[in-house]
Amino acid sequence: MKLNINKLSQILFLALFATFFAFNLANAQDKKPEEAKKEENIGDIILHHVGDSHEFHFFTIGHTHVTLPLPVILYSDNGLDVFMSSEFHHGEKSVTKGANTYQLDSHDHIKEISGKKIYDISITKNVAALFLSLIVLVFVFTSVASAYKKNQGQAPKGMQSFFEPIIVFVRDEIAKKSIGHKYERYMPYLLTLFFFIWFNNMLGLLPLIGANVTGNIAITLVLSALTLIITLATSNKNYWGHILAMPGVPKWVLLILTPVELLGILTKPFSLMIRLFANITAGHIVILSFICLIFIFKNAIVGTVVVPLVVAMNCLEIFVALLQAYVFTLLTAIYFGSSVEEHHHEDEKHSVAH
Repeated sequence: MKLNINKLSQILFLALFATFFAFNLANAQDKKPEEAKKEENIGDIILHHVGDSHEFHFFTIGHTHVTLPLPVILYSDNGLDVFMSSEFHHGEKSVTKGANTYQLDSHDHIKEISGKKIYDISITKNVAALFLSLIVLVFVFTSVASAYKKNQGQAPKGMQSFFEPIIVFVRDEIAKKSIGHKYERYMPYLLTLFFFIWFNNMLGLLPLIGANVTGNIAITLVLSALTLIITLATSNKNYWGHILAMPGVPKWVLLILTPVELLGILTKPFSLMIRLFANITAGHIVILSFICLIFIFKNAIVGTVVVPLVVAMNCLEIFVALLQAYVFTLLTAIYFGSSVEEHHHEDEKHSVAH
């Protein structure tokens, strides 16, 4: 059996992540009892790692925090204040800029201590990860597009050969089957949606980065809202006819059915938003919970059981990352298909008669 270098590197990468996390938690042992007690709140530790932040926190050795600070951009009546998050020193989380004094609370929210209204438009960890995924997406698909131009009539090579079957799958198995002959107008959005979700799901699994972009409900809200807007903007008369006055239904039933159908316009994208957010966030929480078991029980036997579970869960999350991108794109295509579906009741009557 040949050694699979890719799988081995993934396992080593995951083991490295577990080690860094272990360093982080083990430091609570060397601190004062009050601090140790505070840091032993496992729930806070987990929520901190799945939440957004003003810095990338890689690991801690002793009392040294290895982080990558991010720009803090705040706007108030006194104008714009821009500085790095590293100015919020550990233990002294307040920064004075001109007439404003800003404070960073335990949930990584910034407020002005006098209660003055401020607008936080900082580059947080999730925003930075969005820019990173944008760069990756642009690089990958400009490379694939240029390869198509150079290799016309030839077998695909390299990156093109990897992504071509996935693009064809989205076109043939998702767009064509769900939308029908009008699928082409929706392909740019469906492909962007699929790869955006997939890439960001995978980005959230990388050790040291761990940005939970698709586990942020604001991101899934925007994606669902875009799906809703496109569905309503491209819908035809037949779609609204089925919503407002479904054919063949008694009028007294429409008094109940029509409000339900109107409500369904909003519940469909709402379910998209919650499904992606819940599945991605739950995966991260389960993995972190397993790791925290080592430090709750402080037992080597528990550690030997938990580490394989964490590796297995990470492998499962790699599959879930792709699955959630597929499900979100498929349901979006189904909604598009229902909005452009042609009236075919008469055709059905003729087919039944024959």
